[in-house]
Amino acid sequence: MKETPKSILKILEAIKGMQQFCVVGHIRPDGDCIGSQLALTLALQSQGLDVCCWNQDPAPAKLQFMDAEGLLKAPEPPDRAFDCVIAVDAASYERLGTVADHIQSRKLLINIDHHPSNTRYGDINWIASHSASSGEMIYQLIQAARWPLSRPIADCLFTAISTDTGSFQYPSTSQSTFETAGQLVKKGADLGAICDEVYQSYSLSRVRLLKRVYNQFKLTEENQIAYLWLKKTDYAKSGATREDTEGLIDHIRAIEPVLVACLFEEIEPGETRISLRSKDPAVNVDTIARQFGGGGHKAASGARVEGKPLTIQRRVISAIRKALRASHPPA
Repeated sequence: MKETPKSILKILEAIKGMQQFCVVGHIRPDGDCIGSQLALTLALQSQGLDVCCWNQDPAPAKLQFMDAEGLLKAPEPPDRAFDCVIAVDAASYERLGTVADHIQSRKLLINIDHHPSNTRYGDINWIASHSASSGEMIYQLIQAARWPLSRPIADCLFTAISTDTGSFQYPSTSQSTFETAGQLVKKGADLGAICDEVYQSYSLSRVRLLKRVYNQFKLTEENQIAYLWLKKTDYAKSGATREDTEGLIDHIRAIEPVLVACLFEEIEPGETRISLRSKDPAVNVDTIARQFGGGGHKAASGARVEGKPLTIQRRVISAIRKALRASHPPA
């Protein structure tokens, strides 16, 4: 039997006797963030605790199946006083967005995350960068606490793990990841329903946007770098929303010669969101993203950058090119 991590024991000891909880996550939440938030909320509620689940942004349509009870909400005024706020999957306090303004009145802030770039902003920080997802960490916490693991919790955690590992394809996927997923299936996680909702249900607007992806992506550095711009005109012409971009970068990452893929997404005039994916273990895109004030994982990272689009493109592509050449020096 595996020994319980000291950070988990510290968390469980710290929250003894507390009643008022708030579980929060990062802006533009993905499957890992939402699944982890909801699973932890449900687990705490099972203990008769008063728990709210807040995020600045709503869940994307394809992930709303996890929240049958409508637990995930935007912060609700007036601001409340909490015994404990638990942040999951958020690498920095700033990544909580507007939620951060509504959780100032608290006794304890716990930070649970698997991003190597985490800034350790909590009173208690459990950062497991070796973990493939935050969902895997929440599973460990629930098991250590001996809280019931219901089917809805299993669905949330399986979705969290599956989406953050690229359906168990990313290099971060470990034996422990598969063992955890197996236990969640044993607890009732509905693989068929989850796969239908997350991977096999696309809006027509997303398909139109995907068509533009294939028509507009570019290659450089002997086809080892693929990059793409998505601008507001692309959304207008396809009828797509920002949530339709989830996973689009993986389509250009999958092209055989490509080692690193980059998506440039226009947020506002003068502000660009960059997403980076690497399928070369020697190229760490977390290191690249940190050069631009962002971060993430070795194989998947991102940042928000201010400046002129072409200037941003030149700087980012140059950084990727340097990383590739450093990892594959000429013979």
